[in-house]
Amino acid sequence: MPLIFHTQLARLAFIFASLFTAFFLASCAQAPRATAQDGLKNEFWTGRISLQVRSEPAQSFSASFDLKGSSERGELTLVSPLGNVLGVLRWSPGEAVLDSGSGKVQRFASVDELMAQATGAAVPLGALFAWLRGENAAASGWSADLSRYQDGRISAKRSQPAPQADLRVVLDR
Repeated sequence: MPLIFHTQLARLAFIFASLFTAFFLASCAQAPRATAQDGLKNEFWTGRISLQVRSEPAQSFSASFDLKGSSERGELTLVSPLGNVLGVLRWSPGEAVLDSGSGKVQRFASVDELMAQATGAAVPLGALFAWLRGENAAASGWSADLSRYQDGRISAKRSQPAPQADLRVVLDR
């Protein structure tokens, strides 16, 4: 084989190994939980989230995420498997915003409308924060399974209102 082919093959192997190492190291990184200025704990989670909505046609959504704040005030960044930011959701009392990049910002009357627009179903944000802390909070129409919480896995199902939905979260540890 020509020497040029071996050089290109070695260069590709080096690039692949470098990318693999970068992804591996990035997946190990975890931001510390911070304390807000008012002394309250500022919650922070990273991981992967998927939501399947059994509508006609069926909808499916999955992404990596960074979530910080609380159900009253926070920010959720959704990232595609290729590393592209799909959107940044921000909410506070009286304000809910979806920034889908490229200068497109949408405003919503409530965080529930914002979550429904961004994920395809109204995810109960207050209950989601409790589930992420390992607390089995009630949410109308939803039932959570925290049996694998110690493994960083949370699942919840929505039976009402239609359509049914399945939410799965895998936390980075």
